[in-house]
Amino acid sequence: MKKLAAFIVLAFALTACGGGGTSTSEESFVSGDGSTTYIKSSDRKIAPAITGMTLSGENYTYQKDRVAVVNVWASWCSPCRAEAPTLVALANKYTDVAFIGILTRDNPANAEAFERRFKIPYPTVIDDSILLGFKGSLPANAIPTTVILARISGVVTVASLSKLIEKVSAE
Repeated sequence: MKKLAAFIVLAFALTACGGGGTSTSEESFVSGDGSTTYIKSSDRKIAPAITGMTLSGENYTYQKDRVAVVNVWASWCSPCRAEAPTLVALANKYTDVAFIGILTRDNPANAEAFERRFKIPYPTVIDDSILLGFKGSLPANAIPTTVILARISGVVTVASLSKLIEKVSAE
């Protein structure tokens, strides 16, 4: 399991919109098409450190000791709102899997309201510079992006993410 966890890859969702900062417009992102990309074990890269301040004000460090599901999101993103209940349900179902959010291009106040609304049970790191550590691993293409040794570009479903969690956990 530790060897497997060392290969956990994270995706990043940096859009082509200029300006950066705390965008609140849904016009500034590219929506994923729901496609899934599985990364063969021989092609996997070691994930960079996932560490930083969470929305709840605590320091967080992913220990790479278990499978991780990483979701890049923003409160202004409609598909992010659509998939939030799915991620919450799966985080509650797969308690042996580390679910981690990475907030991108958003402000903490809106993100905190999003987490309260959807009762997000896992930490969200507010330092999206972590995403730069994945340059060359997975293409930047859409928000939301969810990764577990595979990349789901767009909104996750219970079936698609459950299948990947079970496949990776069995390796």
